[in-house]
Amino acid sequence: MQQQPVNILCMKWGNKYGAAYVNKLYSMVNRHLSLPFRFICLTDNDEGLNEDIECFPIPEVQADLEDSPGRKRVQAWKKLLTFSPRLYDIEGTCLFLDVDIVLLKNIDCFFELEGDFFIIRDWIEAESGEGNSSVYRFEAGELSDVLGDFIENRNEIVEKYHNEQAYLTAKLKEMGKLQYWPDNWCISFRHNCMDKNRLKRWFLPTPKPEKGKILVFHGAPNPEEAINGIGDRWYRRLAPTKWIEDYWQ
Repeated sequence: MQQQPVNILCMKWGNKYGAAYVNKLYSMVNRHLSLPFRFICLTDNDEGLNEDIECFPIPEVQADLEDSPGRKRVQAWKKLLTFSPRLYDIEGTCLFLDVDIVLLKNIDCFFELEGDFFIIRDWIEAESGEGNSSVYRFEAGELSDVLGDFIENRNEIVEKYHNEQAYLTAKLKEMGKLQYWPDNWCISFRHNCMDKNRLKRWFLPTPKPEKGKILVFHGAPNPEEAINGIGDRWYRRLAPTKWIEDYWQ
């Protein structure tokens, strides 16, 4: 009997990340996942994407998915659309991946754990139990209460939670379905790799982590900036980290 393919799901909207990020993510998944899979991108612009990537428009719902004025994280709430009751023809297990991550090793294990929902335990908010939604897993259509609650209570939720992953973690905990990936599976480039000494970061390349299957870039730098040694502030510059190129392709 042929095994049902798993789903790799990502989103691309606006101008922050171009088609190259999605294409590289597809290439990395193709190398590091031995299970049959569909690679699906929800996007407002499929120009330049690999022909093997299935593209669907970002769903529309009766709720404002923009952040409130003054918020730093614009449009982060769009990820909640992955919990639509019916998301096109997608069925079965879905692993959502941010387009700016880097795969280091085989990721079959992300589909082997038993549970309804898995997410990264955030490095910054670890004590509070907040999740980081760069990598999360769910069953298509089975957690639609997450989106339904947001649509019904949008203003209160945006006011209470500072971003979508804070709400997502709290809602799944309330539903009794919250589980975290093992701590050494998803590694933060900023918190697990970069030296805490700023002067060292200026002159010494950031070393490759000894552990980790997925390298997560949240905030600055992104993979391209890390490779080229570009920081978001003059005092946050870092030496070029060329080993990332061996994986991010």
